[in-house]
Amino acid sequence: MRQIKAILREELGHSKRMLQKYEKALKKLPKGSLVVKNINGKDYCYLAYRGGNKVHFKYLGKIPDEDIQEYQEAKEKKKQYRGFIKDLKEQVAFLQRALNEKAAPAN
Repeated sequence: MRQIKAILREELGHSKRMLQKYEKALKKLPKGSLVVKNINGKDYCYLAYRGGNKVHFKYLGKIPDEDIQEYQEAKEKKKQYRGFIKDLKEQVAFLQRALNEKAAPAN
């Protein structure tokens, strides 16, 4: 029984480290997402981000296609990281219940 608990504790520690890693990586990505609005037949690029309960749009001007591609890749990474974070939080909670440990306060 001790061996099983030792393995579960090891996995819990690993899951917590991975959770911190993904949360840190998520913070490094650009805030918001790129929105292209077509106004009077012309395309305008904006950065859409949430500030409190409002969605704000910051005008970016004419940006190169490479930058547009970078924003799209960042958007996909954010989606992927959020999925990983969700799964890891569930895994940490499960392991803590299995080990009868109390959850640490959320940051």
